[in-house]
Amino acid sequence: MAAPGHGAVVVGVGPSTEALTVVRTAAGEAAAHDRPLHLLHAFNWAATSGPAPAGGTRTDAENLLEQARQIAAAAAPEVPVSGEIVEGSPVEALLRAADVAFLVALGDGGMATCPACVPADAPAVELAARAGCPVLIGRTEPAPPGPLLVGYDGSPGSHGTLGYAFDCAERRGARLLAVRVVEPDRDDDGDGVLEEAVNRHAARHPQVAASCETVRGDPRAVLLDRSRSAQLTFVGARGDGPVRSSLGEVSQSLLYHAPAPLIVVRGLDPDARDGS
Repeated sequence: MAAPGHGAVVVGVGPSTEALTVVRTAAGEAAAHDRPLHLLHAFNWAATSGPAPAGGTRTDAENLLEQARQIAAAAAPEVPVSGEIVEGSPVEALLRAADVAFLVALGDGGMATCPACVPADAPAVELAARAGCPVLIGRTEPAPPGPLLVGYDGSPGSHGTLGYAFDCAERRGARLLAVRVVEPDRDDDGDGVLEEAVNRHAARHPQVAASCETVRGDPRAVLLDRSRSAQLTFVGARGDGPVRSSLGEVSQSLLYHAPAPLIVVRGLDPDARDGS
């Protein structure tokens, strides 16, 4: 399918262990998609009491980028890496980068391992809700070697999400599991719709071993359960349109609680959504 952009994989770099872990995940995505990796460290002068990031010095910031560069080189030595230090809000800096990036990445701030740590204004939530390209949310813990998981509900956005997931599965040489969840109190008039969509994309990606499930239940609970054995989860933003904002309930739930890295898919070319 058509790529959502022609730029780099851009990853926000911070001083925490979790923030540096996502560099490794982002480097893997850059390698899979044959993209360069751009390391972005932003600091807000107004929010610090010292003369530089978090009260430190610019040298501290440069050392942090060098550490991130070494992590990226070890994870994906073939990927070209660049770095940048900017002043201002990290979220706003990544949102600006998203206008020309292939994908932007940020750590989740530890929210996946702390159910109470899910403020609506968390950087990962803001980025996933507002970016103009797919957003990778990294986790602290390593993901299991399971399939790629993608949620599908038949909406236009989910067509694009499914196609994006197929492309990632092909590039990774990974299995793909597509799941459609029908809520218990609703009639299911879409019998076979998931199989049809998966078969259409599978014809374009014959190397991908894909399977699909249509189950009844709460979409949030079902997809969260499946995500526990996935190496990477894909979900549509449910906010694409003239105003790029908001997240659906399912994407929010997975962003907050899924243990595996998550890609919130948005900003795709509308003409490439159905894989036809």
